Amino acid sequence: MTLLFAAAGLPAGGASELGLVDPGVEQATIAPVVVRELTTENNGPRRRIELLAGYSALAEQVSQRSVATADVLFETALGLVYRGEVFHIQGFVVERLGGVAYLYRVAAMS
Repeated sequence: MTLLFAAAGLPAGGASELGLVDPGVEQATIAPVVVRELTTENNGPRRRIELLAGYSALAEQVSQRSVATADVLFETALGLVYRGEVFHIQGFVVERLGGVAYLYRVAAMS
């Protein structure tokens, strides 16, 4: 699974000031994750998934991005890519044991 983030820098110039330059995205690979396909209604999103990721799978990205917690990773992500398809993050739940986060449940839809 890959999280997508807005790229930090833009090239200097008039085109970027007018918003004519696409800043692109930065990708952050998270592994291992468990993916569950969720059922969808006929008139709902095409595809829904639930991702389960342990804190240790997210720890590297937390330190590389200099954020306080993995919660911030999901709050600031533009979306995620799974098997070549882009998904919108609907929300996430943090499972805690003794006040310490150990599992993240992320719901996403395409």
